[in-house]
Amino acid sequence: MPQRLQTHYTKVILPKLQKDLGYANIHQVPRIEKIVVNRGLGDASQNAKALESSIAELSTITGQRPVITRAKKAIASFKIRQGMPVGLMVTLRRERMYAFLDRLINVALPRIRDFRGISPKAFDGRGNYTLGIREQLIFPEISYDSVDQLRGMDISIVTTAKTDEEGRALLKEFGMPFTS
Repeated sequence: MPQRLQTHYTKVILPKLQKDLGYANIHQVPRIEKIVVNRGLGDASQNAKALESSIAELSTITGQRPVITRAKKAIASFKIRQGMPVGLMVTLRRERMYAFLDRLINVALPRIRDFRGISPKAFDGRGNYTLGIREQLIFPEISYDSVDQLRGMDISIVTTAKTDEEGRALLKEFGMPFTS
């Protein structure tokens, strides 16, 4: 069953962007390809309990089990050996991607304290947007009592847009609350 934002994209956003950007073919119109949620573990790499709680939190937030990213090289000053877990990553596509984006835009971002919008300048030059979140409590799936430590995460929205302007127009149509 297609998600609410997915049907909104095909019925409303796609024709509007095609007209606004002046494309002849609908396949030229930018779309969201995937959303990558990434979390660095920091000092939790030595603590197995913190790693398990991080995996559980990301699984609850995204609806998909994260992949453990491991250190490629040993770095003595950070007390990291090769193969130690250093982060978690989830790649969302299709229905889960649209469901997560819907919850992020309409539920989680407005719950941030003193929220005035997100920066429209965090594009990478190719239409992809990355957003950093400081605490996981903005997601309603996470209960305050079950959190042992506040940990942030990075959310990268990968689009097929060729320029930042196209990517910004696409995310604005989805309802992303950019500051003006």
